[in-house]
Amino acid sequence: MRAGVFTALAVGLLCVSTTAESVPQRGSHVDRVLVLKKERTLELLSRGKVMKVYKVALGGDPVGPKTKQGDHKTPEGVYVLDFRNAHSQFYKSIHISYPSQRDRAVARRKGISPGGDVFVHGLPNGFGAVGAAHRLKDWTDGCIAVTNQEMDEIWQAVPDGTEIEIRP
Repeated sequence: MRAGVFTALAVGLLCVSTTAESVPQRGSHVDRVLVLKKERTLELLSRGKVMKVYKVALGGDPVGPKTKQGDHKTPEGVYVLDFRNAHSQFYKSIHISYPSQRDRAVARRKGISPGGDVFVHGLPNGFGAVGAAHRLKDWTDGCIAVTNQEMDEIWQAVPDGTEIEIRP
């Protein structure tokens, strides 16, 4: 993984604050997740109302949609958060259903692999102390990264099967 990025960012750990919104309450129903790549935010929504906003890090080459394996881009489009992994190489992860049928068809026409294994996740295991400083640079291979504390909140608030829309 990109451990050097985390070592460098650890220095800025105390200089970056978290979002001001309150944690979604237990029992509140998050029915949609919206990611705005340009703003580097992930929003939890309930019936169209924003419940919480998180700052995120994206793929290392974030401009434009993911089109092939290894392009370090975060996908764009509407997907589903379809399953979770409490024991991943990151502090918890929730899978994004990329590639869609459309993504596969486009890749097939180009003769390339669309890639996969795109997640919303916490920090790499062993790097939790980096905290919010991880957001100083886009560093993932195409995933959407938050702090471990934020991942705990998202994990509790967002059920499997929730729609996630990722906009440019």
